Amino acid sequence: MSTRFLGKLAFPEISFICTLVIHLYTQKEFNDAKSRQLLPLKCKICQKTFYRAKNKIQNQLKGIAAGCKYCSKKCFHIGKKNGIICKCTQCEKQVYKRPKILSKIKHPFCSISCAATYNNTHKTFGFTRSKLEKYIEKKLTLIYPKLEVKYNKTDAINSQLDIYIPSLKFAVELNGPIHYEPIFGQEKLNQTKNNDERKFQACLENKIELCIIDTSKPKNFSEKSGEKVLSMITEIIDKKLADNQVTQLIDVFPYKITPNGGK
Repeated sequence: MSTRFLGKLAFPEISFICTLVIHLYTQKEFNDAKSRQLLPLKCKICQKTFYRAKNKIQNQLKGIAAGCKYCSKKCFHIGKKNGIICKCTQCEKQVYKRPKILSKIKHPFCSISCAATYNNTHKTFGFTRSKLEKYIEKKLTLIYPKLEVKYNKTDAINSQLDIYIPSLKFAVELNGPIHYEPIFGQEKLNQTKNNDERKFQACLENKIELCIIDTSKPKNFSEKSGEKVLSMITEIIDKKLADNQVTQLIDVFPYKITPNGGK
């Protein structure tokens, strides 16, 4: 009968003890190790190498403690088989969730990135709007009272647009400092840039003209800076409205204009 070592004593190799830990150390390394020296183990679930103190391993084998079979709480719960394998709501990747967690959430996600992407796409309230955006909305409502303008809606491209005018197929994005500077870290900046690129591509696919305005400078809002941005937007809107009127006239009076002025 083969043996498994425990401290400097030998124990019979039986199935119960076999299932306790998967060690990556030799018997000599175990015997020579001090009580609190870390020794390598292999996780039963993910097969990753992790480390536990010699005295912890001894207690695990004696059955008076635990913590040496799994590298993390996640693997522990998988090993206990008390969770559920479900699909990430955003990317449909398989993800393991405990029943307690699933009872508290509506949509399971595999990562924070997927959760943020989904929530930003589907949220209908709680939008954080800058002073500039509120100023532009107020002014456009006064200038174009009969023009339908949507603010921070997601129905056009399944992603939020700061300003969208359906009748003109025209949208505006007011990009502040977080679109260009790592204010919340490089990873967040990369996510923002990826999201901006997805919006641009979605607008192309839906034949929406997207105007991106860099509002990162100045840092603080003032009515003077707001007027500059408003002027840029109204100039484009006025031109598009004028072009639409010409198109409508051509549709009503479809005469062919010849170089010599004939019809």
